[in-house]
Amino acid sequence: MATAKPDAAQVEDGSVSISTDEAFLASLGYKQEFKRCFSKVELFGVSFSIIGLVPSIASVCVYAIPNGGPSAMVWGWATCVPFLACIGLAMGELGSAMPTSGGLYYWTFTFSSPRWRCLLSWIVGYANTIGLIAGVASVDYGLAIQILAAASIGTDMAFAPTTAQIFGVYAALLVIHSIICSIGTRFLARMQNVYILLNILLVLAVIVALPAATPKEFRNSANYALGNFTNLSGWTDGFAFILSFLSPLWTIGAFDSSLHISEEATNSQTAVPFAMIWSAVLAGVLGWGVNVALAFNMGTDLEGIVSNEIGQPLATIFFNSFGKTGTLVLWSFLVIVQFMMGSSTLLASSRQTFAFARDGGLPFSGFIYRMNPYTQTPVNGVWIAALVALLLGLLGFAGESAISAIFAVGVVALYVSYIIPIVARFVFKNNFEPGPFHLGRYSLPIAAIAVSWMIFMSVVFLFPLEPNATANEMNYTVVVFMGVLFFSLTYYFFPVYGGIHWFKGPVGVLRQEGFAEKAQNFESESIEASEKVDEVLTGVKELERG
Repeated sequence: MATAKPDAAQVEDGSVSISTDEAFLASLGYKQEFKRCFSKVELFGVSFSIIGLVPSIASVCVYAIPNGGPSAMVWGWATCVPFLACIGLAMGELGSAMPTSGGLYYWTFTFSSPRWRCLLSWIVGYANTIGLIAGVASVDYGLAIQILAAASIGTDMAFAPTTAQIFGVYAALLVIHSIICSIGTRFLARMQNVYILLNILLVLAVIVALPAATPKEFRNSANYALGNFTNLSGWTDGFAFILSFLSPLWTIGAFDSSLHISEEATNSQTAVPFAMIWSAVLAGVLGWGVNVALAFNMGTDLEGIVSNEIGQPLATIFFNSFGKTGTLVLWSFLVIVQFMMGSSTLLASSRQTFAFARDGGLPFSGFIYRMNPYTQTPVNGVWIAALVALLLGLLGFAGESAISAIFAVGVVALYVSYIIPIVARFVFKNNFEPGPFHLGRYSLPIAAIAVSWMIFMSVVFLFPLEPNATANEMNYTVVVFMGVLFFSLTYYFFPVYGGIHWFKGPVGVLRQEGFAEKAQNFESESIEASEKVDEVLTGVKELERG
């Protein structure tokens, strides 16, 4: 595989001057269709804004508080960060080697054996696509709840939102985010600088302002904040602690988001791993700081926090510390940051949808794979991703357990799509060529840790939040994810019209292999012709001697 020098500005291709990124993308088998407007920092901004620390913690702290309380929030987060860093490192190494919008299923096809590569690439493509779309659904559904929680606080709890009202706000948010993500690449890139700044300011506001504003009755001692373990779930303490991991794992996820924007980034071979790794590391450190601040300033009435009429645990903690006015001010910034988080999540999701359609993997690929000539963005891919997210949001009418499955699917489906290419690189015989960022001899052990962790946590996330759960309390993650997997495999193996009859893998790889085969044939023909010329010349010399 040809590799481009990331520090070079231009290369010459005949009479046409093209960027090294474009040349490298061509070596992967694809033409440049996007404008490359994202810098390394702005690509980092996509990953960091999707993490959206404080809004994400607000959306999923309901999973940490009942499963251990403050100590689970602090030490559960600290336990997960090293494993999440290993995932970022393993993914970053592959992202540096082959940065394409379709990355994960492209890697899978490249690394796997000829017998399995089409099927595995197909599975990864669908798992990655639905995982990212589930991320869009969970972010915007959580945002709808945050917005209506502010309405409840503003009306002194006189307003209690219904599921229909939550879904209405959710649908409106998807429409607004779709419009934003249909705009030109340059605008989307520059907005990432704002997203980074607001995310960090909100984190610092919580870490600094919360301890300063919290009344004495809600301040906790170090012994309680760091050592108290209150289990409200009904599971054993050990398993409850593991269930609290959903909070950091959902927050620091979507490692592949920057990868899907790689065809819009400059110096993509260095920018992608930088965004993947440093967004996870920075989020791990700052997120731990936020959880420590919450643990010391949340009081001891955990049941009251979880079941408060505000309907949002973090909003309840803020209300106890800042009062009505202060909470509404801080909450408004939280809503703004989560709004930005939603737009970045849909941005990454739409690029994966576009890429998979480019390679013919989705139904109606011809319609989805269209670049708007004015904005030079995949507008159809944006709106299709939003439409699927809207359909997933209908699970909200089936109850809290059903909509909670969307949060878990966002983790499990993405983990499946990460595990397969990482494993394929080491299990199958392939010619992996590392990019500028590589782990050397540490590649295998770090990959083994990352894969083992993801497999373990994927199984854990299939369990219900409470033992002896009723039908309404069951964890429907397995139903949603297996439903998508069943659909994709049925579509693949369907008689006559299924993907098994026409899906030959990412067209970029096929072009590469086609060029390689032609070059090999040309080289063989050249050698053969050269040998024949040598034979003729030898014969002529012998005749001359005679």
